[in-house]
Amino acid sequence: MSEHRIDVTINGRRQQTTVEGRKTLSDFLRIDAGYTGVHVGCEHGVCGACTVIVDGLAVRSCLMLAVQADGSAITTVEGLAPVDGSLHPVQQAMRDEHALQCGFCTPGVVMTFAALTSGPDKPDAEGLLDALSGHVCRCTGYQGIRRAARKLASDGGTERS
Repeated sequence: MSEHRIDVTINGRRQQTTVEGRKTLSDFLRIDAGYTGVHVGCEHGVCGACTVIVDGLAVRSCLMLAVQADGSAITTVEGLAPVDGSLHPVQQAMRDEHALQCGFCTPGVVMTFAALTSGPDKPDAEGLLDALSGHVCRCTGYQGIRRAARKLASDGGTERS
């Protein structure tokens, strides 16, 4: 196997390591780096469970090779909340609206909403609801997740006061 040196920043911590050329970003994050909040479901980019933020964009980590992330800043669900122990606004909205059940899809949904609401052009409720089309949840019927999306849109995004 061909090995490649990569330099990434994960949740604010720089990591330099060597990875096989064919290793997916999801496997690198879960197995090598220990971020088990990156859930791997379909391994085909369909379910959205493995979504992380790479350089500000929501990315299906099962569709990206670890070597493609070289030089990037990656945020996983473990790095979303502030160090003071409070919840990120997206996590809080999901909690408030009872938007999880088994929790398998939750990190991917949270990371998609966080990426969409963190930039200057915050989507409205319809934009957030459209983003759900890329996520499969088999437990909740999406109602709590939809309420959380509407709450995020009505709260003006994820800016902390």
